[in-house]
Amino acid sequence: MQIHWHRRDLRASDNRALAEATTAATPEGSASAGSLRDPVLPVFVFDDSVLEHAAAPRVRYLLDSLAELRAWYRERGSDLLVARGDPVDVIPEIAVECDAERVVWNSDYSGLATERDAAVRKALDDVDVDRASFHDAIFHEPGSITTNEGEHYSVFTYFWKKWRDREKPNPFPDPAASALVDADVLTDATDIDATDELPPPTAGDSLPTIQELGFDEPDADIQPAGTEAARTRLDDFCAGPIFRYEADRDYPTREAVSHLSADLKFGTIGIREVYAATDDAAARADSDGDTDSVEEFQSQLAWREFYAHVLFYNPEIVSENFREYDNDIEWRNDPDELRAWKDGETGYPIVDAGMRELKAEAYIHNRVRMIVASFLTKDLLTDWREGYDHFRRYLVDHDTANDNGGWQWAASTGTDAQPYFRIFNPMTQGERYDPDAEYIKRYVPELRDADPDIIHEWHELSPTQRHHAAPEYPEPIVDHADRREAVLAMFEAARGDD
Repeated sequence: MQIHWHRRDLRASDNRALAEATTAATPEGSASAGSLRDPVLPVFVFDDSVLEHAAAPRVRYLLDSLAELRAWYRERGSDLLVARGDPVDVIPEIAVECDAERVVWNSDYSGLATERDAAVRKALDDVDVDRASFHDAIFHEPGSITTNEGEHYSVFTYFWKKWRDREKPNPFPDPAASALVDADVLTDATDIDATDELPPPTAGDSLPTIQELGFDEPDADIQPAGTEAARTRLDDFCAGPIFRYEADRDYPTREAVSHLSADLKFGTIGIREVYAATDDAAARADSDGDTDSVEEFQSQLAWREFYAHVLFYNPEIVSENFREYDNDIEWRNDPDELRAWKDGETGYPIVDAGMRELKAEAYIHNRVRMIVASFLTKDLLTDWREGYDHFRRYLVDHDTANDNGGWQWAASTGTDAQPYFRIFNPMTQGERYDPDAEYIKRYVPELRDADPDIIHEWHELSPTQRHHAAPEYPEPIVDHADRREAVLAMFEAARGDD
């Protein structure tokens, strides 16, 4: 028997480690023509060290994805074995109990994941169980795209040129039902001890509730999880919106983007399947503009990969600035201003719409993410780590590499970051990308009856004008022009400028 340890690959399709294991599970020179070598047992472990950094929206998405994955296995006569505990203990114990010859999994690249995986490898070695990990979550593993001197890239443009020109493998095949362990033989694996919070590993009972995992049901209206929902989103996007992506992607409409970020984070759909669908779309393109739009979307996949490489080589940036300044950055960190930002009560409509979208749907459109991040760091002079932590608590698609890269980009502390002197004007951004204020009105009901011009001029209105236009909506908590001068002075002091 082999074990496939699911982590951030909650799918059976286009799953490299699973495909590698089940491809080996084929009839081989036995007396019985249909016999199999090394059938595969799928396993998932709720890791408390991961749950410590989780949040309710992501745990709900995880549970829903696992439910679909388990159903997929059951439809094929197998099952998903689920446990809770430290994988360093649980995985070897399951392997020994099941007399498994090998454990396989797909690599993850965060600091916590690489340390955990190294410990699991050693633990499996200690019980004489073979193991293998495979590169799956991104196309090109860290160390495969480097400068001529062998260094990892810190500028995306150069990384993108090489990423774009590298051959992309095709999706991996689904495992055959005959290559999976029969559900009937899984009862032996349920004798393993587990934590006090959950019963022993089981393939027959229901998944734990979100409350058993230590979380409340999220208030947010989260998009459907699982592979089928992800494929529907991908198909819908590639049927039309992908050809308008370059022109529309900065406008916060529901139809302009793919909404695949959570699916790629949890691995409910494979990166090769996504890329193949975009290549198919490019083949159907009617114009150079359509082709350029497809490539623009593919560049976003490359950005995701770029940040994964950066984090792999610089794990400390989860809590430290990537870019060093001569002096410490003296963040203002006003608690009342931070609270207003979190609650969507800053008096800057596009900012407040974004922060309320976050709580309502556990998601923010990417352009708006940049706007709210710039506002926090450049208008409120608040440390980017405060914003990163807030996003981590509320985003369903929170990804350590992507979110850290995005926040440090906005704060001018990261790799290939926004220069400190380029500061988003939140009112200009709102007028440019939401001219009719449709997005703003969707999430800020106090402004639903206000004229778009009034909304985009909110910072310039007198208190009386604001009261007449939208009496329930707050006045701006800061003056953008004043704060622009303050943040420039803050960064110039950090740079050591005279």
